[in-house]
Amino acid sequence: MRVVIQRVSASQVMVDGEVVGCIGRGLNLLIGIAETDTEKELDWMVQKCLSLRLFPAEGSGRFDLSIQDVQGALLVISQFTLYGDCRKGRRPSFDQAASPDQAVKLYEQFVAKLRQSGLQVETGQFGAHMQVAIDNEGPVTLVLERDARVA
Repeated sequence: MRVVIQRVSASQVMVDGEVVGCIGRGLNLLIGIAETDTEKELDWMVQKCLSLRLFPAEGSGRFDLSIQDVQGALLVISQFTLYGDCRKGRRPSFDQAASPDQAVKLYEQFVAKLRQSGLQVETGQFGAHMQVAIDNEGPVTLVLERDARVA
């Protein structure tokens, strides 16, 4: 499982010109699910996203606070292209990405587990062509990965 996690001052996602998810201060999560991912990887990633300290405490430049500490919001967007392999040729291969049937189930479980935190969780629309606006704060952008084959 791969997640591009971005600290944002605001973020929104549109489908067919309509806003389907919108947050203020919080985290934008772009989620890629591999064919080998299970609930074990989901649980690890949910805890990592909720507990990772990416926000500064007042008067501090350090990353001291988590999304839970600041009571921020989460915008979760499925993005199978995170598993695009561009090492050969001129067109990415998506062989490692989960099939849409498998990915949608794990994506929905991931969102449900995040919602158990009590934080505001918004989403894009799985499988849709989306326009995502991200006001990256900092900028702070990290890539998280949990590989079922190695974990």
